[in-house]
Amino acid sequence: MFHVEEGSSGGDGSEIDEEFGGDDSTTSLSRWVFDEKDDYEVNEDYDDDGYDEHNHAEMDSDEEDGNVEQRLIRTSPAVDSFDVDALEIPGTQKNEIEDTGIGKKLILALQTLGVVFGDIGTSPLYTFTVMFRRSPINDKDDIIGALSLVIYTLILIPLVKYVHFVLWANDDGEGGTFALYSLICRHANVSLIPNQLPSDARISGFGLKVPSPELERSLIIKERLEASMALKKLLLILVLAGTAMVIADAVVTPAMSVMSAIGGLKVGVGVIEQDQVVVISISFLVILFSVQKYGTSKLGLVLGPALLLWFFCLAGIGIYNLVKYDSSVFKAFNPAYIYFFFKRNSVNAWYALGGCVLCATGSEAMFADLSYFSVHSVQLTFTLLVLPCLLLGYLGQAAYLSENFSDAGDAFFSSVPSSLFWPVFLISNIAALIASRAMTTATFTCIKQSIALGCFPRLKIIHTSKKFIGQIYIPVLNWSLLVVCLIVVCSTSNIFAIGNAYGIAELGIMMTTTILVTLIMLLIWQTNIIVVSMFAFVSLVVELIFFSSVCASVADGSWIILVFATIMFLIMFVWNYGSKLKYETEVQKKLPMDLLRELGSNLGTIRAPGIGLLYNELAKGVPAIFGHFLTTLPAIHSMVIFVCIKYVPVPTVPQTERFLFRRVCPRSYHLFRCVARYGYRDVRKENHQAFEQILIESLEKFIRKEAQERALESDGDHNDTDSEDDTTLSRVLIAPNGSVYSLGVPLLAEHMDLSNKRPMERRKASIDFGAGPSTALDVEQSLEKELSFIHKAKESGVVYLLGHGDIRATKDSWFLKKLVINYMYAFLRKNSRRGITNLSVPHSHLMQVGMTYMV
Repeated sequence: MFHVEEGSSGGDGSEIDEEFGGDDSTTSLSRWVFDEKDDYEVNEDYDDDGYDEHNHAEMDSDEEDGNVEQRLIRTSPAVDSFDVDALEIPGTQKNEIEDTGIGKKLILALQTLGVVFGDIGTSPLYTFTVMFRRSPINDKDDIIGALSLVIYTLILIPLVKYVHFVLWANDDGEGGTFALYSLICRHANVSLIPNQLPSDARISGFGLKVPSPELERSLIIKERLEASMALKKLLLILVLAGTAMVIADAVVTPAMSVMSAIGGLKVGVGVIEQDQVVVISISFLVILFSVQKYGTSKLGLVLGPALLLWFFCLAGIGIYNLVKYDSSVFKAFNPAYIYFFFKRNSVNAWYALGGCVLCATGSEAMFADLSYFSVHSVQLTFTLLVLPCLLLGYLGQAAYLSENFSDAGDAFFSSVPSSLFWPVFLISNIAALIASRAMTTATFTCIKQSIALGCFPRLKIIHTSKKFIGQIYIPVLNWSLLVVCLIVVCSTSNIFAIGNAYGIAELGIMMTTTILVTLIMLLIWQTNIIVVSMFAFVSLVVELIFFSSVCASVADGSWIILVFATIMFLIMFVWNYGSKLKYETEVQKKLPMDLLRELGSNLGTIRAPGIGLLYNELAKGVPAIFGHFLTTLPAIHSMVIFVCIKYVPVPTVPQTERFLFRRVCPRSYHLFRCVARYGYRDVRKENHQAFEQILIESLEKFIRKEAQERALESDGDHNDTDSEDDTTLSRVLIAPNGSVYSLGVPLLAEHMDLSNKRPMERRKASIDFGAGPSTALDVEQSLEKELSFIHKAKESGVVYLLGHGDIRATKDSWFLKKLVINYMYAFLRKNSRRGITNLSVPHSHLMQVGMTYMV
């Protein structure tokens, strides 16, 4: 058994395609040990920035007994590892949605219609049609009962649950299943890959504002989540299952919306058959997915007015039918008619629930697409425009059907006045195309989040808006969804089976969201338990009743979508499982600093002029792949920087908090570590020249800051507390006024003959290891000398050292593990996008070494 250090960064952190050199195979961190005693458990109270891996050694029995010299030293909050002010990086803009003016808000509201509400806006096309297919109309009261079901489903799910509760559970403007999971991971350490750094909590966007941080209930839940591996796995499985349903929903939404709209031809043109509807629908779907690459901003402005016209058509036709046929349908607002509906129809009424839930499809899109827009724009647009128009549309259809029972097979188009049929047909098809994009854009957002959190293979991500960084397009996913969508359309050929699949996908997402939001209300919001209980009970009871109805009809062809969702779940689970094993193996095999000290400052090889940037996944430790480079290459660069691209569970990391720097080994080794922290919404598009410039300038700032701290310390009692040159493990204490104190605990400096060394000798050795200039003048001279060395190394050139680390199951592993690791995970890694693909680095500046770990 080995102990994973709290400061380690997970392999998933570099999985996103946008990252510069962010291939998970580019680095392999590992712990190399002489014996098992070199591994020790790090108390989580220790600050991760207060020491480095070269200080790792086991305390002897005297130290364990507490017979060790301790001293209280006041330090600045950023002596050992500090945030270097980052320069502006091309391609990274702030999301300015919340800071827009009135004119821009109006434009944003128009875009919101075109992106978010298309799905739920087209539900009148098919809701009554599917409901009355399962529960035929016997009398007028059946129509009133079905309408009452639709009205209160719209009120309970989209309005009450999503608008008034779920939208507020956003992660700094980000919505969706993984945004909820990220929010929970930030508050409680529940990630299976222990990639959180204590210093991450000091990111301005990381801290959570909770009303009662001492609330006992919240602390108990947090402790139980963090202590139970079973609960962590269950939470991850829930999130992956919900995400799989989101992807499945992106398949059935276009199929259902387009086929329903094209199906209107059977009303307008009597000779049109269902097979012809399928062919035309396929053509429309191909066009739809082809224009997806033009982005949300462009298409939102174009399609927003079209959807606005569609909502006006719904309201206008509804009012017309209410006036012409039967305005008494307003009595459906009395929920007693729901009871009467079930009393008269019993089992058929229960089957009809599978069609009723379709009126709430698109509710999740309001939340998942939140990254594109603001909370208030979505809330106001739905409450003041979308919901009233939908209610009028359903009321109008019910009024028409009350005198035309036989037209229930295509309730919407039959209720359209004949003089307006073709204009409405055209508008409905445009609206259907818009609706088809709703869950597609939501899926793009969700997949991007899952890639950043290490739960999905890396894919190419294209940002379609220069202003709003959340608007993206994923080509591979887009075309994959099209293929599966066409398979669903061709295999089922009717909206009834597709509607059932639609309900399964939507309800799967809804139940996942309910559970995660309930956990957030308990853990983070610390909401009154009565409110939480009512929210969870009402939501889950309603959704489970609906779910039981759609599951009863799964054999009619909707099983296809369950198969697809299962495949997507397995892909995500296998990727996360393989990444976790790979990460744990790399942590276990980290190269010990004792070995580097024995090799000397030349590292046992020739130090050639230049800078080597070795990409790795751990924020602490020297990667095993570095040892592979030392044994494979005839020489190594005079300066080596271990670059870690790390994703933290926040949407964005401010530019000024981007980089952490740390010195590895004594100064003569010229080894540094750079941790570049990014949120899952951040974008990195700079070329290698810009990145090199930022990196070197940031390194110089770090060295100057380090020298400044050393000079201040030398003016005191010569206590050299530099983190990278002092072998002192520091426990950091934060006072109420914000002052930071470190309680120094000396560690052993030498590995050999530890048991024969006395504590004072070890203390002297550790001081000698970090010995540096003792006067301000010496510090200044050392600083200038090191800066000059960096400039000369930069002039000699920068080379990117990329290590491709793979894992293989050992021969004595179980068959299932061999299948998952050696075949499934290996296949995903082979076909996922590698970080080198989007590096604009000449091949002459690249060095690659492969390495395989047995797990």
